[in-house]
Amino acid sequence: METNQPHITNLIERCKKSDKNAQLDLYKAYYKAMYNTAYRILKDNFEAEDIMQEAFLTVFTKMHTYKGEVTFGAWLKRIVINKSLTQLKKNNRYNEVKMEVIPNDEVEEESIDYAGLKASKVLDCLQSLKENYRLVLNLHLIEGYDYEEIAQILDYTNENVRTTVSRAKKKLKQVLLAENIQAQAYGR
Repeated sequence: METNQPHITNLIERCKKSDKNAQLDLYKAYYKAMYNTAYRILKDNFEAEDIMQEAFLTVFTKMHTYKGEVTFGAWLKRIVINKSLTQLKKNNRYNEVKMEVIPNDEVEEESIDYAGLKASKVLDCLQSLKENYRLVLNLHLIEGYDYEEIAQILDYTNENVRTTVSRAKKKLKQVLLAENIQAQAYGR
């Protein structure tokens, strides 16, 4: 999103001076991506919209704290993710599951034809996973956070994140296999 960095930097400086037009331009540049981030976590259109709006209000009131150490988009996305996770906790839909480390002695099962797999099908299957699996996979695979960053965001240990991501990937693969078998049975 920040390929036009001088333009974004200019908007940020104007926003720090409470320039409403600059705020609107910055909002227009980022709102879709931030809404999508919130939606992938919350799974609710209205909540995602509210959280995204709240994040922008926070950003515009706290713009002076942005030091430019990371890209503006990354800073904004972290605010959206944190607000989304807080909202999940408020809704009592976020249940922390402590995972113990279990050695993996399983043999790899059936494989998936990845060439025929559509991204929309993978995203649909990912959204159907239980909350903690869906969250870690969204943060890791879609938002691009590494294990240490996810551990900080969710207040998990690194080992817990690695285990949860591994289990979530296995579960996603199982769901995709089941969908594939069902599609073949019905000739889709």
